[in-house]
Amino acid sequence: RDPNLDYSCGLFDDKMQLVATGSCFGNTLRCLAVSRLHQGEGLMNRIVTHLMEVQYFRGNTHLFLYTKCSAARFFHDLGFYEIARIDGQVVFMENKRNGFDKYLKGLSGDLAQHGADCHGADCRGTGCRGADFRDAAPGSKPVSAIVMNANPFTMGHLFLVEEAAKKCEILHVFVVSEDCSMFPFSVRQDLVKKGTAHLKNVICHASGPYIISQGTFPSYFLKEEAVVCEAHAKLDIAIFEIIARELGITNRFVGEEKKSMVTSMYNRVMLEQLNKVGIKAEEIPRKKINEEVISASKVRQWIHDGQLESVCPFVPKTTWEYLYSEEARPVLEAIQKAQDVIHY
Repeated sequence: RDPNLDYSCGLFDDKMQLVATGSCFGNTLRCLAVSRLHQGEGLMNRIVTHLMEVQYFRGNTHLFLYTKCSAARFFHDLGFYEIARIDGQVVFMENKRNGFDKYLKGLSGDLAQHGADCHGADCRGTGCRGADFRDAAPGSKPVSAIVMNANPFTMGHLFLVEEAAKKCEILHVFVVSEDCSMFPFSVRQDLVKKGTAHLKNVICHASGPYIISQGTFPSYFLKEEAVVCEAHAKLDIAIFEIIARELGITNRFVGEEKKSMVTSMYNRVMLEQLNKVGIKAEEIPRKKINEEVISASKVRQWIHDGQLESVCPFVPKTTWEYLYSEEARPVLEAIQKAQDVIHY
């Protein structure tokens, strides 16, 4: 049974035997099942309808679910649409007919806007040409991507972006949108944008509900068994493959990870899966200061321990200015009160 549930319901027969059940977690529907003795009676329809009513009452109107490949057609009849699948394992679906398509179009819009903003600008030496980079000439630098949480944005993140940007015609940086981190998404995205503003071939995107979210990759935010983490990672990467096709992405960069079990596993699966579909995945070694590896976990630990001055060399000026602002005070206080600030 999935241990990460925040609501469960059941249908019982006249002998109070459980005959159908379903659960929610965040904006996902999970653990949907009907007894073999009662299949064909429309019970799953009643379960899903009830769960959707619960979600709408919570304010969640954009819903996701996992199901077996064999059951996808059934859930399509209940108003869910396929986003991606891992053959023989799982299908990931949403209740908005054009939800994922609109997200993809939004990314293309970001790309077009970047080209318009750069048109005629002095971007020499950056790799940016102020054009639609999907039409790059043969032999030109690749279009690449990075996905980061940036909790908060550190010199390590900046090093990763700068190293990747040197090798790219354009670099798409996706900031994890899920608000499950100690620094809110709005803050993290703003710090990434400000910290990379000098790199004219970098475009920052919100990852939305489709990249490392509670829907696609809940293991990133929860302590799951390794086998569950790997299945989630494969699904998340399958969705990224579709995004990569939309934007013409041929390369993806990640920072080396030795301490976080989930991130290191994700990197391993990503390297394996993306290379199979012709997307080159490259791991860049972590930046060090005085032989000490820079990590956001370490920065959060110093904030937790009241050692803010220790943070200064490890973050860009823009992050440092935020940490000393009045706006940051509630975030810093929350970190100082937290029991655990290290991502496992």
